[in-house]
Amino acid sequence: EVQLVESGGGSVQAGGSLRLSCEVSGVSFNNHCVGWFRQAPGKERERVTRVNNIATTLYSDPVKVRFTISRYNSKTTLYLQMNSLKPEDTAMYFCAASRSYYSCEEATFNYWGQRTQLTVSS
Repeated sequence: EVQLVESGGGSVQAGGSLRLSCEVSGVSFNNHCVGWFRQAPGKERERVTRVNNIATTLYSDPVKVRFTISRYNSKTTLYLQMNSLKPEDTAMYFCAASRSYYSCEEATFNYWGQRTQLTVSS
């Protein structure tokens, strides 16, 4: 059974930092792409970042430079370090994993965490 459990959300002022964590079980970082998505009120869900099986990362333009995804195979934990936060980063954040070996196509992300809320105030 695949499980993803996020933690670390909360409220922060603009310019601040926060780190999200995701405990992953049932899939291996060695052959599954994992990542973070977010959904703001009234907007569609978007992929923020992902890391593939060989630790190559990809970031969406709005978060480049400010956010960093990392994973530790020994701990099966996925992190999202968020710096220089802006009010427009306010959203529900989800960690997710691809169901397919070695694919990072967004459509293959079938395993989802329960979500965690980030609120950034100005």
